[in-house]
Amino acid sequence: MNKTIVFMGAVLGFLSILFGAFGAHALENLINVEAIGTFETGVRYQMYQAFFLMILGTWNGLAEKQTKIVFRLILVGTILFSFSIYLLAMNSLTTIDFKKIGFLTPIGGTLLLAGWFLFGYSILTKKTVK
Repeated sequence: MNKTIVFMGAVLGFLSILFGAFGAHALENLINVEAIGTFETGVRYQMYQAFFLMILGTWNGLAEKQTKIVFRLILVGTILFSFSIYLLAMNSLTTIDFKKIGFLTPIGGTLLLAGWFLFGYSILTKKTVK
């Protein structure tokens, strides 16, 4: 088991529950329905990645190097994707124009896709010993 990966999965899971509650209760009267939906998308994708990291950290089906690469892609991708979505959804609450960081969302999404692709490719091409 890789404690760092599992721990980061737990942190992302904890934060997604915290942010989900924040979005549902604190933001419901502050931002419009569309922005709430956007915020919830960030929470949902963050939780998916939290579960994925928990699995990745407890499964020994990949080589250590591949596991580390997938972990980094997923962690950085989640931060860029979900956290930029949170800021964009709350853009109307601040004088800072978070639309300027909107380019980070697709970069994060691309990193997530790369992490999932590498994970699947590594499983598919792994040589099994009989």
